[in-house]
Amino acid sequence: MRLEMGHIYIKDIQFGPESKIEDGVLYVSEEAVKAVALEEEKIKSVSLDIARPGESVRITPVKDVIEPRVKVEGRGGIFPGVISKTDTVGEGKTYALKGMAVVTAGKIVGFQEGIIDMTGPGAEYTPFSKTQNLVMVCEPEEGIEPHDYEKAVRLAGFRVAVYIGELARDLTPDETKVYETCTIKEGIEKYPDLPRVAYVQMLQSQGLLHDTYVYGVDAKRIVPTILSPTEIMDGAIVSGNCVSACDKNPTYVHLNNPVVHDLFEQHGKTLNFVCQIITNENVYLADKLRSSDWTAKLCKMLDLDGVIVSQEGFGNPDTDLILNCKKIEAEGVKTVIITDEYAGRDGKSQSLADADPAADAVITGGNANQVIILPKLDKVIGTLDYVTKIAGASEETLREDGSLEVELQVITGATNETGFNKLSAR
Repeated sequence: MRLEMGHIYIKDIQFGPESKIEDGVLYVSEEAVKAVALEEEKIKSVSLDIARPGESVRITPVKDVIEPRVKVEGRGGIFPGVISKTDTVGEGKTYALKGMAVVTAGKIVGFQEGIIDMTGPGAEYTPFSKTQNLVMVCEPEEGIEPHDYEKAVRLAGFRVAVYIGELARDLTPDETKVYETCTIKEGIEKYPDLPRVAYVQMLQSQGLLHDTYVYGVDAKRIVPTILSPTEIMDGAIVSGNCVSACDKNPTYVHLNNPVVHDLFEQHGKTLNFVCQIITNENVYLADKLRSSDWTAKLCKMLDLDGVIVSQEGFGNPDTDLILNCKKIEAEGVKTVIITDEYAGRDGKSQSLADADPAADAVITGGNANQVIILPKLDKVIGTLDYVTKIAGASEETLREDGSLEVELQVITGATNETGFNKLSAR
């Protein structure tokens, strides 16, 4: 598959009488955007706000972060199976609005939505403190069930992102990048001396608002599947989960997965990037065994030399991660795993809930239990009503001076397990 990605850089967002993009500025008609969001019948009202890098603004509870895109040429549309038809995507030409995001927020539906600070120490841990953010705070209809509310907000966010993306359809991109994958036979013939490498991406799929969708299908209903990595750039994978904010993959991360982009950078140079394999994270042991068996089988059938495996979440999915690692290694395929740690506030506890000698090449996104003080900021978009209930917080989180004592768990993207975060080690 060959996909041209056109990047259109957004340097500011402003409200205006009509929605348009001019000279790198996104002008948003509040009335038009609200009408798009309210196409979801179970949302009673939507308020819009703008959060810019460096402003004294806190956004919480954050549900999803989405980068607007538009399919300019090729089959299908953005977010296939969710907003667009189920056509296979990943070819042709797509434009992305870089440097901005649509952020959905509202009354909490689980206990694991997070915080984005646009300034201060918290901003140093979230990549979304550097984006121009159009924030949608969605209020539900009375009596709505949490899972219905989550779905309505999720779809409203996608609808608005598509609406914003359409504004770029006739623009000329500031930058264009081409991503291309070969067929299996072509790759062997073209790169006979390069190691064959694939990316195994584990998708959160434990249910009870721990969900990810592939072409609109709940990932708990899939078996391990081969994708072209360009498919995710058109939104084939979207977030629908409320796992801990620090290591969940918002839709923005799926669209911009750094493992995929880094492998493409080395494709044809140091390695042959064969494909992306998606697998799920399960609740029951039998399902974990089935999915890890199938993942290892695909790696062997593709005659891979190495894989990178990324996790989403922690605890129960640690078992899926280690099962994938040791079974793939047992097939003679070298494995590197990407995870994060829950090593306690002092860093002395066992980092993962499972382990195996085969997991001897590990990349960590950091310790999610690390404590941080977030100072009081001038403005809150959303509400602090639930801040003591977010995973990584406690009843003592909200201090008398308005500051928050929390673990990194509460910060959106702080320890993201694709590497889409701001932590590093030396």
